[in-house]
Amino acid sequence: MSRESSIVYRTVTDVRGPLLIIENTHNVAYNEVVRIHSPSGDTLTGTVLETGRGRAIIQVFEGTSGLDTDLTSIRFTGETLKLPVSTEILGRVLDGSGRPLDKGPPLTAEDHWDIYGSPINPYARQYPRQPIQTGLSVIDGLNTLVRGQKLPIFSGSGLPHNRVAAQIVRQAKIPGEEGDFAIVFGAMGITATEAQYFMNSFEETGALEHTALFLNLANDPAIERIITPRAALTAAEYLAYESDMHVLVILTDMTNYAEALREISAARSEVPGRRGYQGYLYTDLSLIYERAGRIKGRRGTITQMPILSMPQDDMTHPIPDLSGYITEGQMIVSRGLHRRGIYPPIDPGPSLSRLMKEGIGEGMTRFDHKEIQAQLYYAYSEGRDLRDLVAVVGSEALTERDQKYLKFADKFEQEFINQGEYEDRSFEQTLDIGWNLLSAFPERELKRCDPSTIAWAKERGVYSPK
Repeated sequence: MSRESSIVYRTVTDVRGPLLIIENTHNVAYNEVVRIHSPSGDTLTGTVLETGRGRAIIQVFEGTSGLDTDLTSIRFTGETLKLPVSTEILGRVLDGSGRPLDKGPPLTAEDHWDIYGSPINPYARQYPRQPIQTGLSVIDGLNTLVRGQKLPIFSGSGLPHNRVAAQIVRQAKIPGEEGDFAIVFGAMGITATEAQYFMNSFEETGALEHTALFLNLANDPAIERIITPRAALTAAEYLAYESDMHVLVILTDMTNYAEALREISAARSEVPGRRGYQGYLYTDLSLIYERAGRIKGRRGTITQMPILSMPQDDMTHPIPDLSGYITEGQMIVSRGLHRRGIYPPIDPGPSLSRLMKEGIGEGMTRFDHKEIQAQLYYAYSEGRDLRDLVAVVGSEALTERDQKYLKFADKFEQEFINQGEYEDRSFEQTLDIGWNLLSAFPERELKRCDPSTIAWAKERGVYSPK
């Protein structure tokens, strides 16, 4: 007989924010699911946040409104939070806890998996390999996303990171392996308008067929935000490791997740760390980010693109700072590019994909990818440096060579970085655009490209120096 049917606790001693404090508990486990019977007769759900010495702290998913210390009763189930998993989760829209929002039937379960998962044994990990094509030139060409990688997008308030996320969901694919590719999209603390935008965007383009959506709205309990990324990653793990799929997990916005953690930490009266965030924020974030990767003997992979908005565009803020330590690079959404009307406003200067070299080249993207990427980076950085010089001495002081690099920077932003919100570019198209832009320079300027590669580009007609 389970503890849920045999023991009822009426020893609630405190109701504090989203938390219940219970005394005189026995044999209660961390993360155990709890059924809470309110004085009004409603049944709420919670989970054990802390236990020990006959005392338990429970976080209540629906909030503690209407609960008191006299008439509230508690039953411990002896189970952890589990998500019903199957391939039928694709095409479904769910709330942050995995309950259907799309008026469809309950999820058909082939199994029930603990949402907290298990850490991947480092010995069982394989190095990330092979690319994922997002259809965005600034990512695919300059900072390629690699299967098994964790590549966050750092943005700021008011910037179009959600539009970029939606475009990646619509366009992301593995060329030649489309049938084995899936996306799990987890949104935390978003508005109803944003949720409707995501659903409409994915339904209209057919992207929903290979996508599972987990949506936690801003008016949903903050506690549910703690569950949402874990439920999304549990679904991804099932699709990758049981169904042999390559899964891209997009989580937005991790800042809302961290704020929910801070709210719970404050309710528990924990000693705050940097800027009021709990001292274990790094550990908590790593438990989410490190669920991406490749495992020896398993065909499927999990790739992660968490999105977070930096308060006051501050990269030293604890959330982006700690995320940068855990992940393998970052994509920076630039306010300057956004103001100039460039979309997607991802700045390749401070952006970095540390594992790009493992996902490009012959047999993956194209043999000339590394050379063209290095040459484009060099030319663009030269042009940007010259912009700063022009602001001081004027354009008349520049040499003819400098003028070419200055013009290249503007053209690069307009033709390479900038693209339509529904414009999907292949690796081939992205690299060809790069060669066309480099046609502004004579062959002697392409010092990062092998002469044989330049000759190939000339013969192919994509590089025609003027």
